[in-house]
Amino acid sequence: MEGFSLRYADLENIDLVNKDSDEGFNLTNADLNHANLRGAHLYNIDLKGSALLKADFRHANLNFADMRDTDILGADMTKARIEHTKWGDKVRQENLAEIAIKQNQHEEALDYYQQAEETYRALCTVCEAEGQFEEAGQFYYREMIARRHQLPLLSSKRLLSKMVDFMCAYGESPARVIGISIVLILFCAVFYFFLGIDNEGLAIVFRPDKDLTENVLALGNCIYFSVVTFTTLGYGDITPIGLARFIATIEAFSGTFILALFVVVFAKKMMR
Repeated sequence: MEGFSLRYADLENIDLVNKDSDEGFNLTNADLNHANLRGAHLYNIDLKGSALLKADFRHANLNFADMRDTDILGADMTKARIEHTKWGDKVRQENLAEIAIKQNQHEEALDYYQQAEETYRALCTVCEAEGQFEEAGQFYYREMIARRHQLPLLSSKRLLSKMVDFMCAYGESPARVIGISIVLILFCAVFYFFLGIDNEGLAIVFRPDKDLTENVLALGNCIYFSVVTFTTLGYGDITPIGLARFIATIEAFSGTFILALFVVVFAKKMMR
């Protein structure tokens, strides 16, 4: 059934489950725009590359269906069963937007990104309703990326959006926040190691005339101080000196912000 044209077809409650094979029926590159597939049994069906614009999938069984590179803009999937459905990394509109950008067709790319944002938002809603929160989070992430690409290239809003993506994947990656924290702590520790910090009158700093063990111990103390500064514990046993004070100020401010961000992102993931 590859390439079938079933636009506006009334296929309500149709059974397209291939019971005699482990593979589902092949409906790749089919035209099912505006088709009525309400309550249809489409288990394991292959719909790759099909046009499903505003198709009605309410209460349909799409478990294990292959929906990669389909045009599902405006499709109604209310209460559809979508366990293990293959959606692909990106929807068709986002792929088309990227192609349009490469061809310097920026107005078309903007339109495609708007369509992609709408599609991701709809998929996110459907997945949340079906309790598939991991998939919903992935669609929300792609939705925010599509929204970012609609902003002017060098605008402050786009740069801020990119920063939020980098730091926490729009609230979908607590692990990314932890990774940034570790990198920042180690990065600042290296600065302290070469700029020097004070431990009750004893300078902790890299010295080429000392052996490896002493320098490793000094680096360990710098890492300890960096952790204390990042978390704003401030024990006071070790203090920055010289230019290290500037680094410590930046790290303390960044640590306060990043720790608060981690709490928000972690709570969001757990509550979902």
